[in-house]
Amino acid sequence: METAVRRTAIVTGAGRGIGAAVARRLAREGLAVAVFDLDAEAASSVAEEIRSAGGTAGAFGVDVADEGAVQAAVDDVAQSLGAPVVLVNNAGITRDNMLHKMSVDDWDSVMSVHLRGAFLLSRAVQPHLKAERWGRIVNLSSMSAFGNVGQANYAAAKAGIWGFTKTLALEIGRHGATCNAIAPGFIQTEMTRATAERLGVTFEELIESSAKETPVGRVGVPEDIAHAVAFFVSEQSGFVSGQVLTVAGGPKG
Repeated sequence: METAVRRTAIVTGAGRGIGAAVARRLAREGLAVAVFDLDAEAASSVAEEIRSAGGTAGAFGVDVADEGAVQAAVDDVAQSLGAPVVLVNNAGITRDNMLHKMSVDDWDSVMSVHLRGAFLLSRAVQPHLKAERWGRIVNLSSMSAFGNVGQANYAAAKAGIWGFTKTLALEIGRHGATCNAIAPGFIQTEMTRATAERLGVTFEELIESSAKETPVGRVGVPEDIAHAVAFFVSEQSGFVSGQVLTVAGGPKG
């Protein structure tokens, strides 16, 4: 991916896992990267890693479900790194449980981070996209959107991302901006490690069983998602919008 000018990207949930891989990749592509994470220390670590490698990055401890905090952080990014015209809504949590055991807090927390967070960040960056007449928003969905036992909240939130993405693509297209989503399959992260614990198996066992069910014979790594994000953020993807790309090692869904 080549950019004619240095643009600024915000990546949420970028303190670890997929978000960190995306932040590093976009920095290598020449973008200035605002590393957003609820864990400010983790965000600082990733930002420092990017700077040490010769990139430009800033760290921001942000609760993506907090309207005031989101707007303040986006304003700070605009002042310190430049107008954020690229946004990767990656922040996410799980609160897995069977529906009859799921609390209202389990439901609301997942909805707040995934859907409210994507809404608040997208709304906050939209004026910058409009002013620049260019922009890229990439939302992280999941193959869990098709349904997953013990994840009614997570599956509903990730399915909601699909509708949000397609609607936002219609609304921001006239500003020269695109909005797409990525639906990862099984990716080796701390989140899927927690899934193994919930299922009562070792992480290695879960990886092995998932790989056997995947046509390409392996599970994914965060960099697989970062590659897809890099395409959606590129200049070359300007005629691709409102799409949900499955990155799952096979034709699932």
